Amino acid sequence: MGSILLISQTALELGFQYALVAMALFLSYRILDIADLTTDGSFVLGAAVSVTVTAAGHPVLAIPAAMLAGACAGFVTAFLQTRMGVPSILAGIITNTGLYTVNLMAMGWKSSASLMKKDTVFSLAKGLFGGASFWVQWHELILSAAVTILAGVLLYLFLGTRLGLSIRATGDNRDMVRASSVNPTFTITVGLCMANALTGLSGAVVGQYQRTVDMGSGTGIVVIGLACLIIGETVVGRRGMGRGVIAVMVGSVIYRFIYAIVFYTKVVPVDCLKLLTAAVVALAIAAPTIKAGAGFHKRKLAALRKGDR
Repeated sequence: MGSILLISQTALELGFQYALVAMALFLSYRILDIADLTTDGSFVLGAAVSVTVTAAGHPVLAIPAAMLAGACAGFVTAFLQTRMGVPSILAGIITNTGLYTVNLMAMGWKSSASLMKKDTVFSLAKGLFGGASFWVQWHELILSAAVTILAGVLLYLFLGTRLGLSIRATGDNRDMVRASSVNPTFTITVGLCMANALTGLSGAVVGQYQRTVDMGSGTGIVVIGLACLIIGETVVGRRGMGRGVIAVMVGSVIYRFIYAIVFYTKVVPVDCLKLLTAAVVALAIAAPTIKAGAGFHKRKLAALRKGDR
C-alpha cells in the first residue's frame, strides 16, 4: 500500500511539472498553429540553467533565469521564421540543434550536472511551517501544483488581454490580423517566447526536483507534451481558453499515471512506452482524417448498394 501511495504521489508531482510543457505546446501548437520543435532543447536549457544557478547557491533565482533562457531560445526560432523566411519546422530544428552546444556550455561543457548536497526550491520549501509532518510529506506536490496552476492562471488572464487576443487571432488568420494593423511578426515572437519560457520553467522545476540534468533529458519531450495535450482535450474538451489550460494539466497527470501503472505492473515494457506514446499521438492527430475517410467510404458503399437495387 505504501509503495502504491508513493508511486501515485510521484505521478502527481511529475504530472504537474510536465504539464508546463503541454501548456507551452497548447500556446504554440493549438493557439499559434506553429509546430515548434525548439521544445526539446528549451527543456534541457531550462533544466541546465536551473541546476547550474542552483549549484551556485541561488535556487530561487534559477527559476526566472531558466524562463529567460527559454524565452531567448523561442526568440531565435521566431526570428528565423519571421525575419529570415525559414519555415517554422526547420526554424525549430535549427534552433534545437544549436541549443545542444548552448546546453553543454550551461553545464560547464559536461554532458550532465547534479545538485548533490545543494539547497533547491523544494528543500527550502520543506523547512516552512515548522516542519509539520503533512507539509514535509506533501510539500513537493503542493509546490509543483502551485507553480503550474499559477502559470495556467496567468496564461489564461494574458490570453484575455488585447495582446493575447491578437496572438489568438494570428493563429486563426494571419492575413486578417495584418489587415487589422497588427504585426503578426510581433505576435508570433511574443507567443513563441512565452511558450519556450514555459518549457524552460518546466525544465527548471524538474531539474531541481530530480537534482540532476543530462543532455538526453529532453529527448521526445515534444511527443510527450502532445500526448498530454491530446489526452487532456479528449477528457476535458477544447472549447474555451480556460478549458484548454485545465485540459493540459489533467492530460499530463493522466499520462503520468499511465506511465506509473505501466512501470508498476510491467504490462508493457517501459522501454516501449515512448513508442506507444508516439503511436497514440499520431493516431489522435490523424483522427479527423481517419474519421472523414471512414465516412466517405461508408457513403460510397451506401451509394453502391442503392445503385445495385
